[in-house]
Order: sequence, then structure tokens, then C-alpha cells
Amino acid sequence: MPSEATIRAIVRATEGAVRADDFYDDLPPPAEPAQRRVFTLAEEDEARARLWALLGRLLLAPPDAAMLATVAGLAGDESTPIGAALARLGAAARSADADKLREEYDALFIGLVRGELVPFASYYLTGFLHEKPLANLRESMARLGIALRDGVAEPEDHIGAVAEMMAGLIAGDFGEPADLATQRRFFEDHIAGWAARFFEDLEGAAAADFYKPVGALGRALVGIEAEAFEMAA
Repeated sequence: MPSEATIRAIVRATEGAVRADDFYDDLPPPAEPAQRRVFTLAEEDEARARLWALLGRLLLAPPDAAMLATVAGLAGDESTPIGAALARLGAAARSADADKLREEYDALFIGLVRGELVPFASYYLTGFLHEKPLANLRESMARLGIALRDGVAEPEDHIGAVAEMMAGLIAGDFGEPADLATQRRFFEDHIAGWAARFFEDLEGAAAADFYKPVGALGRALVGIEAEAFEMAA
């Protein structure tokens, strides 16, 4: 995990900004925000959840001006991969323009026919969309009580959606916070096999500017999570 100083910086800088409830929610229909249960998490788990949720928010849609202002406050211990990525991301946000970021996002992930990258597990694992990885994820979602909100058109194996689900499992957005075995199973089944390659591709994408440190942050987080789950086994 990141250093204690980096964890505290993550918790402070992302306060209230990166809940994983914009696209996915629990079954049955969610309570109103004031009725939601709030769980006390260990500081490192709170940091993990916020990092995953931050990645999800930035990958599902380009950041607006308000989100950019939040990201601009990020700072990190540059002696660690996650801290260095957070520092670069904060600096990128401080010089970014929301309109240009929409263009960058479109070039990376949408395009006229398709973007430079195709951010779906099915594509990375099989070369096609809507394949077995998506079906497997939907089975896990049903088992864990995670439902797609009405009006969301993207397949559920979008990297941003999977990151938000991981955040929600850690934070208890879908009921109780998931135990470590459940978190590990979800990570190994739906993230470990492809996400690092996606984030490496994002770091190296020709259209990426602001999103390069997003790729670096994602690659570092996937690596740390994989190592931590292995050590806990």
C-alpha cells in the first residue's frame, strides 16, 4: 500500500468527490443519500476505495470544471508510484481546460468510429465486445447485488465501471463492505487479467495528455492491489 502520508493526502484531497454511485447501485433500489449507511473504514481501505472511485469517475466521462478543481488539489509522495502519479495528475488538472479535455476523452475512447483505445474487458481479453468476460461480470454483479442504473448505455465491463464497482465493494456501497476474499475474487476475476495492459496503453496513447497520469495511477494501483492480495492469501 502507499505510504501513510500518501494515504492521508488521498483521503483529504478526495473528500466527498469520488463516491461510486453515479452509474451503479445496490439492489433493491437505493435509499436516499441521507438514509445511506456510512461505514467506518480503515484509513488504507478508505484510500483504496477513493482511488478506485477516482479512476472510475475520470474514465467513465471527462471531468467537468468542478471535478477538475477537485483533482487539482491532489498531491502525493513522489517517492512512491501512486504518490508520483497523484502529483502529476494534480498538476495536469491545474493546467487543463474542460473543453479540451472533452476532445481528448473523445479521441481516446469514442472517436468517429472508435477511439484510440477500447476500454472494455471483453475487447482486451478476446478482441471483441460483448463476449464471455462481460457475461462473467454480469454473473458476479447479480451475486453481489450490483445493478446497472437505468439509462446507462455502456456495457458493464467498461474499465471505469469496473473501477467503480471495486470502489463500492471496498466502501460498502452495495451493502456491507466486502470482506477481503470477496474483494480479491472480484479483482482477480474482472480486473487483474487486463486492466494493467489497458492502463499501460493509456499512458502511451498518442491522444493522451491529461490522461497519461490517469494511466500511471491505474497501473500503479493495479500492481499494488495484486501484490497486497497475494501477500494476504
